Amino acid sequence: MKRIVGLDIFRGYAILLMIIFHFCFDLNHFNLVHIEIRTEAFWKYFRVIIVSMFIFSAGVSLKLAHYKGISLQAVKKRLLILGSAALLVSVGSYMQFPNTWIYFGVLHFILFASIIGIVFVKTPTLSLLVAVGILFGYHFGYLSTHWFFEIVQSPLHLPAGYTEDLVGIFPWMGVFLLGVAFGGYNLHKVVFDNAFFNAPKKIHKLFILLGRHSLLIYLIHQPILFAMLYLWKSYL
Repeated sequence: MKRIVGLDIFRGYAILLMIIFHFCFDLNHFNLVHIEIRTEAFWKYFRVIIVSMFIFSAGVSLKLAHYKGISLQAVKKRLLILGSAALLVSVGSYMQFPNTWIYFGVLHFILFASIIGIVFVKTPTLSLLVAVGILFGYHFGYLSTHWFFEIVQSPLHLPAGYTEDLVGIFPWMGVFLLGVAFGGYNLHKVVFDNAFFNAPKKIHKLFILLGRHSLLIYLIHQPILFAMLYLWKSYL
């Protein structure tokens, strides 16, 4: 199935917001500004919006990749790319933050969700029902995976307590399955083919570029920002 330009633009917005968030995080890390980025409500919700956009679009993409039926070749390619990218994130974060490195961040979760999500790509109604069940269950405190991470931290020598990025299976699997259902009901044709995403705006060319290379940008933007601010801090 050909690429959906509107989906690339949507993902491009997510990339831009992510870069802004990480730039602010790095400014705070180097004490160039003072932001309670881990505790203030604004930054918490800002992160939730960004992660939601990435995971939702990943769910849509999974459905579109198997629009005409499950393709084992597409599955292998997706898992290989995501698995390699997730490993790079873990290794890179360990080198940068050895005590709080990322062992189950956004890419790790999308890798996991892409495996589970295969079961739902041909059943959008089931995907929607399970998604709603997960979101309501999490909201009312019935579903959580924090206990699981606490159990495996010691035997697997994972960071105790805080980690730089942790994306729990709940509620995020619900967001991912909403994306699968969204694609399954062809809502992408309604939303991403509308005038907003297809108006001939010059700025959209930038977001298309960001969206189409989102994984690469995701992997390299933080090391670049970190290095630039490190040099800036060193010469202040």
